[in-house]
Amino acid sequence: MADNKTVNEKKPEKKAEKKPNWFVRAWRAIRKWCHELRLELKKVTWPSGKDVLRDTLIVLVCVLVVGVCIWAFDWLSTSVVKALLNLFAA
Repeated sequence: MADNKTVNEKKPEKKAEKKPNWFVRAWRAIRKWCHELRLELKKVTWPSGKDVLRDTLIVLVCVLVVGVCIWAFDWLSTSVVKALLNLFAA
């Protein structure tokens, strides 16, 4: 009989919690993201000004060298095409 009593008893139903509106949820998500961003940025090892200047100069020199190589190839290929056209244009 004790089993019947426990089976027949109703469990108190949990109240369905109301979800906050989407503005509140969005604001919470943005705040969480910003907080996590700040925590991650504290872990970053930032380069010194000297390192940044050195790396910038290296990049500029590399860009200049590649630019000159492209210019030289373009000039050479243009000259070859013009010479072939002049040779066979007669």
